[in-house]
Amino acid sequence: MIPETARIGSVPYLNAVPLTCGLEEGCRFLPPSTLAVELRAGRLEAALLSVTEALFAPGYPIVDGVAIASDGPVASVFLAHQDPLDERLTEVHLDPASCTSVNLLRVLLAARGLSPRFSPLADYDRERMPRNVLLIGDPAIRFSLGPHPHRLWDLGAAWKEWTGLPFVYAVWAVGESAATPALADRLRQARVLGLESMPHWVEHRPEFTREFRQSYLGGHIRYGLGDAEKAGIERFRQALDTHIEPRRPTVVPRYF
Repeated sequence: MIPETARIGSVPYLNAVPLTCGLEEGCRFLPPSTLAVELRAGRLEAALLSVTEALFAPGYPIVDGVAIASDGPVASVFLAHQDPLDERLTEVHLDPASCTSVNLLRVLLAARGLSPRFSPLADYDRERMPRNVLLIGDPAIRFSLGPHPHRLWDLGAAWKEWTGLPFVYAVWAVGESAATPALADRLRQARVLGLESMPHWVEHRPEFTREFRQSYLGGHIRYGLGDAEKAGIERFRQALDTHIEPRRPTVVPRYF
């Protein structure tokens, strides 16, 4: 039987809309960092979790075939910076919502030999935006589409340039006791329905412009989890083990 009553959580961002098609009524929409807390506490059985949380966690099974990924520019995860990407970059403010984006930035900067000081971002007030700030999700898109004095370093593009691989931002992570074939199939079917409904999302979602929705949902964001994406996850796992201090042990993903 399909587990219609499973407790599922997703993110309140445009890029996740196709993955919750048909699940909206029973789904909780929370920031990525909050989803991780709720899944650890057992208040969710499955969550569209930042991939870093899945790699740092004690082995959440990951639903095969489904992800939020990019194979180049992502358009919604970037460092907005006024200082050059060299030793003059001494401080970066961080949107604390996503563990993955923060660690992706750390890895990419470390690969350039850079280790700036990281500070929390107080709010998204455009008038008070710091000189160098990591922005993610829909707030990042709104910032990029408006007037600003920053340059945008797209982290999906930077990862692709460095590794030649796609980058996976989020996966369906499932609590061990809830990792049944029925639940995995339900989440994969939601993806199928979502992709079939893509023309509807492009035409009728209220976020941003139709042109942006077309380029974003129809191009920048990828929703599959195949061999290339898994290779990207493994490369990221190795980079975390190499570059992130203090060290936190990662786990090899288990797909089902």
